[in-house]
Amino acid sequence: MESSHSIIEALLRKIKDEMFSSVDLYSFVSPSAYDTAWLAMVPGGNDGRPMFGECLNWVVNNQREGGFWGESDGYGNPTIDCLPATLACMLALKTWGVGSGNLERGLAFIHDNTEKLLAENHARCPRWFAIVFPAMIELAQKTGLEIVFSDELEEVLTNIFHHRQRILESEELVDKYHYPPLLSYLETLPLWYGIDEEDIVKHLSEDGSMFQSPSATVCAFITTRNRKCMNYLQALVQRFPHGVPSMYPMDEQLIQLSMVDHLQKLGLAYRFDKEIENILEHVFSHYLSQEQLPQQSLVPVQIYRDALAFRLLRMHGYHVSPWSFGWFLNHQDILTHMEEDCEYFSSVMYNVYRATDLTFSGEYELQEARSFARKLLDKTLSLGIRGDNVAMFPNFHTLIEHELSLPWIARLDHLDHRMWIEQQYKNNTLWTGKASFYRLSCFHDEGLMQLAVKNYELRQAIFKSELEELKRWCKDWGLTDMGFGREKTTYCYFAVAASSSLPHDSAVRTIVAKSAILVTVADDFFDTKGSLDELESLTEAVGRWNGKGLSSHSKTIFDALDNLVRDMTEKHLHQQGSDIINDLQDIWYETFASWLVETKWSRIGYIPSMHEYLDTGMISIATHTLVLPASCFLNPNLPKCKLKPSQYETITKLLMVIARLLNDIQSHQKEQEEGKFNFVSLYSKENQGADTEDSISYMTDIMDEKKKGLLEHALIDGLDDLPKPCKHLHLSCFKVFQMFFNSGNRFDSNTELVHDINKAIYIPLEVQTSKPLKPPPPHAGPKKANSTMNTHFDQIYKPWLKPSFTMHWISPKIRDGSGKMSISLKLKLCFV
Repeated sequence: MESSHSIIEALLRKIKDEMFSSVDLYSFVSPSAYDTAWLAMVPGGNDGRPMFGECLNWVVNNQREGGFWGESDGYGNPTIDCLPATLACMLALKTWGVGSGNLERGLAFIHDNTEKLLAENHARCPRWFAIVFPAMIELAQKTGLEIVFSDELEEVLTNIFHHRQRILESEELVDKYHYPPLLSYLETLPLWYGIDEEDIVKHLSEDGSMFQSPSATVCAFITTRNRKCMNYLQALVQRFPHGVPSMYPMDEQLIQLSMVDHLQKLGLAYRFDKEIENILEHVFSHYLSQEQLPQQSLVPVQIYRDALAFRLLRMHGYHVSPWSFGWFLNHQDILTHMEEDCEYFSSVMYNVYRATDLTFSGEYELQEARSFARKLLDKTLSLGIRGDNVAMFPNFHTLIEHELSLPWIARLDHLDHRMWIEQQYKNNTLWTGKASFYRLSCFHDEGLMQLAVKNYELRQAIFKSELEELKRWCKDWGLTDMGFGREKTTYCYFAVAASSSLPHDSAVRTIVAKSAILVTVADDFFDTKGSLDELESLTEAVGRWNGKGLSSHSKTIFDALDNLVRDMTEKHLHQQGSDIINDLQDIWYETFASWLVETKWSRIGYIPSMHEYLDTGMISIATHTLVLPASCFLNPNLPKCKLKPSQYETITKLLMVIARLLNDIQSHQKEQEEGKFNFVSLYSKENQGADTEDSISYMTDIMDEKKKGLLEHALIDGLDDLPKPCKHLHLSCFKVFQMFFNSGNRFDSNTELVHDINKAIYIPLEVQTSKPLKPPPPHAGPKKANSTMNTHFDQIYKPWLKPSFTMHWISPKIRDGSGKMSISLKLKLCFV
């Protein structure tokens, strides 16, 4: 275990230097092969050389092992965005007569993989692909690249070209219902679409870009020779000499927020707490000062960023208004557009839905946003495997299903971290863009993944060791062989260990786990085994803290409890210098007394009022008995004065009530069969005509409101006079009870949690790393284009430079004699 610590510390230092010492956030943005290739094709004047030789060099040097350019799925496998990216890179090489070996490998990739990739994605062909891919085939045909596909692809390709045709005929150049707008695909649009220089210049951004798209700006420059476009491209290549991003400028706050979110998902946030706090302080200082006025072409990115910022800032205690991301609810045109194009906005709605996990009391706009996001995500799932996100992000539907089926408050952090680590190379994208997803290089970083894996494995090793020690303690004190009730040693430890990613030390986990085991054993003794005399004697013994006269099970329970309390007292006296033994004894006596009251009610047939029942039941559920003593060992620790019974802080009372109601909803049927009552039956008794469903509905409404209050008290400073780690321990306990009783009584089941326990503690991670890139092939650099290449280059740009030429698309079903369908035969260019 010591070597694991040293490996983790070395990786941590290296990653902190790489990720947080750089002032240039764009160093984390992966280059776009597609856009870099377009810059590589720009001529540099009369010398027959490219204007941006760095981009051409990048194309030559960054072909993937499989012969393609573009991003892989993380396992080294190509995705459909590799098809237009590879064609664009081949066009750049063909234009300048370099990289014959690269061209050969690229052609082999296109011929060998297009059918497979299109077959996998044909039913979900995204809008961007239908616009870009046909245009790249047409340009490849014009330059003489021999792109030949099998006959089986004819129908698929025809459908894609028809899809493109429908888009071009139905959409305006720039309209509020489509993002990105058609004009951002300028490099792919045929002249018959009716674009003139005035349209282009009118829509140029202040920085000279065409919707922040490098490839579209290349076309705008070639068409207009606009100086601002040239300045944009030159500045772009100067900043990114090793491959340009797919969008520039990007939202730098989005990059920062995505880095923080990524570290949290991998379970590494506590190792970067200072760096994360610096980022969030910076984001917060600028975030609320910016008026949220939507720019129509950037609406998806704005909502995505704002929802992510809201979630992360609120999670870290910042006061953030729901309207900081819920502004879109006031724009009916945006809502309508999102409903009509729900698949494209599914990643946005996924982020919105996650943000609304942190809804506080009275925030009705967040409830509205959650309902809207849920509706669109359900619709996305009902549509099946289609849409932009799914084609590029094949596990996205699984993520949506996971999010909707199991709410965040019912999930344990440790298991969520495992899911994200194992899914990392499938889910390594940031945002869907014009012709691909934006990716951050840190998402791919092997060092970061190694750190996440080592960190998870270290936690598993610690958990395994602590659980074995806990089992020995239970056996030594006789709790394992009581002969009645529920043996839940492993359940209790699993819940404590897996519920939080906070770096609690072993003492805190052990205290909570031992307390939970004692609560379970003692509660079962009161419920099922002990006689009334035994239970009264045990409760009196706890009250005077003297086990004299106890025997059998009563003595076993008291002796184990005495050992736990004295051990805690000694530790606290040594660490904090104060004696808390009387406070701990008082809390435990209060708990035992509540169990005795409930037992007497049951055995004499007394039916309490709902109010009387809840006053006792919120104590007997014993959540305060778990979190308050353990909080004395946090850093900073809980003050001794906060241990006084009946003087608990609001967050503690909220936790106690919620846990009781959760337990009662899921156990009411069992207790009814045993002739017992709980809040469900008491509500029906006090409200004539109310049935079980009415009772549960009433309790659910109460719980929902109290959950929001607990979240607010747990996350926001100043509402409770408790240290932040103590409030977070309350939140972890709340999530544990939500996990146990979310849709059933998992705590009482002997099998339902076994798989989760094994994944959390015993089963090794299943991580497949990505394939390494092939070493760059030798090359002689860009050559002077020969006359043939000049002709080809002119052909590529002639439709833009000569308005008298018009490109028509015709789709006759022509086959050559080889039984293959040749694109050069299928696509006929007519100039009129």
